[in-house]
Amino acid sequence: MGRCGALSPSAVLPGLDEEQLRLLRRVGREWGRVSAPDAWHRALPVDSDLGRFPSPAEIQPVGWGRLVSVSPLGGQPPAPGMAAGELPPGRLGRFGYHVRRVALGAALKSTAIAQERMRKLVALPVLSADALSSVAYGPEAMLAVLVLGGVAGLAYSVPIAATIVFLMLAVGVSYRQTIRAYPHGGGSYIVASDNLGRVPGLIAAAGLMTDYILTVAVSIASGVAAITSAVPSLATDAVPIGVGVIALLLAGNLRGIRQAGALFAAPTYAFIIAVFALVAVGLVDAAGRGFHPTAAPHLNTTESVGVLLVMRAFASGSTAMTGIEAISNAVPAFKPVEWRNARTTLTWMVGLLLVLFAGTVAMVQLDGVVPSTRETVLSQLAHHSFGTGPLYVLTQAATAAVLLLAANTAYNDFPRVLFLLARDRHAPQIFLRLGDRLAFSNGIILLTIAATLVYVAFNGTTASLIPLYAVGVFLAFTLSQAGMVVHWWRLRDRHWRKSLFFNATGALLSAVVFLTAGLTKFTEGAWVAVLAVGLFLVVTMRIRHHYETVGKALRLHPHAIELPTPILPARPSPDAAPSAATTPQSPTALPDARTEEEDEETPQEIRHLSVVPIATMDLAGMRALAYAASLHQPVLALHVSPEEDEAERFRQYWTLWGDHLPLEVVVSPYRAIVAPLVHYIEALHAQRPDLTLTVILPETVTMRRRYRLLHSRIAPRLRHALRPLPKIVITTVPFHV
Repeated sequence: MGRCGALSPSAVLPGLDEEQLRLLRRVGREWGRVSAPDAWHRALPVDSDLGRFPSPAEIQPVGWGRLVSVSPLGGQPPAPGMAAGELPPGRLGRFGYHVRRVALGAALKSTAIAQERMRKLVALPVLSADALSSVAYGPEAMLAVLVLGGVAGLAYSVPIAATIVFLMLAVGVSYRQTIRAYPHGGGSYIVASDNLGRVPGLIAAAGLMTDYILTVAVSIASGVAAITSAVPSLATDAVPIGVGVIALLLAGNLRGIRQAGALFAAPTYAFIIAVFALVAVGLVDAAGRGFHPTAAPHLNTTESVGVLLVMRAFASGSTAMTGIEAISNAVPAFKPVEWRNARTTLTWMVGLLLVLFAGTVAMVQLDGVVPSTRETVLSQLAHHSFGTGPLYVLTQAATAAVLLLAANTAYNDFPRVLFLLARDRHAPQIFLRLGDRLAFSNGIILLTIAATLVYVAFNGTTASLIPLYAVGVFLAFTLSQAGMVVHWWRLRDRHWRKSLFFNATGALLSAVVFLTAGLTKFTEGAWVAVLAVGLFLVVTMRIRHHYETVGKALRLHPHAIELPTPILPARPSPDAAPSAATTPQSPTALPDARTEEEDEETPQEIRHLSVVPIATMDLAGMRALAYAASLHQPVLALHVSPEEDEAERFRQYWTLWGDHLPLEVVVSPYRAIVAPLVHYIEALHAQRPDLTLTVILPETVTMRRRYRLLHSRIAPRLRHALRPLPKIVITTVPFHV
């Protein structure tokens, strides 16, 4: 049977190799000696098929939210629980619960995430906000270094800007090749891991995550600077304002606000129009004086102009390229044909970025603007073009809004990278699951904490944060493009030489910027980013080592399989059906009682059904199944899968094992485990309220306390959610490693 097909990029269920498949057959034969599948299937007292959730394609967004109600399984409304209003015990617990619900809204168990397919006109502003908004701080970062050399230093602004424009073009063209090679989305982590290996992939992931953290910090710092330039009296409150904005982003993303096209497109288009208008008015004004530059104010030279100064300015200005990768990550979000629409949108984005960046630098030269601690460069240009009227206010408002949108983009991408790392066992498994508002809550909270610490530590100053920025961005760019070079060299399909040349050019230029930023800005703060990448690599490798150790312990072994007590003769007659007379220990078919009262007074009055949620066919799962079967009560195995391909793969494994117990596979339209489990068990309870449902969970228990955070604890969450229902028992079967 092989590995049951290639795994998708988002697959969570680990594939079984040939040895494990062979052992699974052997384990199935051992079960066959002590059990008969027909007996277990006939003894099942419920109809396990309770319907299905809609597929992602069937879930359509309504209004501005991304959470859409889903019809409950079994046709029964979900029972009220903690997610629907139950208060925790204690005054402090109730207070915390009310605060959480006011800030985040009610927890939603019976909902799914609506997936939008974006057309190009919507995808352009939503996915380009990070890249285009960098025009607000990229040119200023370059000028802030050159101004140290006085007038002589500023003379280099045009040649450096031209070099950055060429770099933008080269990297943009190289990412067009990435989209062609990875039509299902090819972020730096995936591309580098596939083509360069595990360690380069982790380094690329470290660069990406550093980039996302700094995207939030830098975008918020630059957005607050746009506000304080228009309202100078707020300058002393820049840090509290920025922290407040980050808190709003946290609350919004935890609530599950989707990036609705029209709403989130408006700030980007407004910013594009504002900068185009600013440049157009400035050029008309400059034409009236024969394009003679306005004299710059007197500058005090504090540093001699040399190679080091020019390289630092080049590295700082190159931060205007951040966000170019976003479209290649989000190819599946486009309407068909996805890869073609993504390439077209990327071309538009790069074209707009080139024009906006070049136009801003040209206006700086013509208007004689220099960086100031009191007002941003873009604000000064807007004053020159629009004065202090409504157009100036609109320009500053659009700038602040697009920078806020750019920061929000990181809240979508950072948890996604953490999910991929957790899937590959390089990050704790808690980053695989969604929160009660169906967002990657743990990743969102981690990003917020990191970005807030960085923002406060650098006093919310854009100029102080820029040296950290270029290192992570261009480290990811370099490894991604180098991975594409290897990809084309291996594939050698049509036009491979042209694609390889473009990606090699992008890799070389990105490496130049990375080395330049790392060397010239090391003492200014780049060492923090380098140290963060190093620590990230060490931590993720240690996490991977732990999961590999646990994985080896959980692998099927022929002499470590627990079997239930024999319930049938070793060799039953193939024509004989099991009966109570011949199989006194067989699972008992239950009467069709319909009472819900908890009034059983003797053991004989209790009717049982054991439900075993099983994620994968390993030793822990086998032990839980054996334990449930050994109770000689009806058993139902339950597998929750995030996609149909993965569900089918698990069914194949189950069939290979022998289908000894009844199995129900629920394909959930969202990446959550507890929510669909609760939903399904509630539906079972509504179908047979007389049954005592015992949920038996396999649990991995680590001997060392420090590793326990790496393993999800589903049982307490499930117990908490199902507490309001009668006759529900939650228990675990521990597997110690």
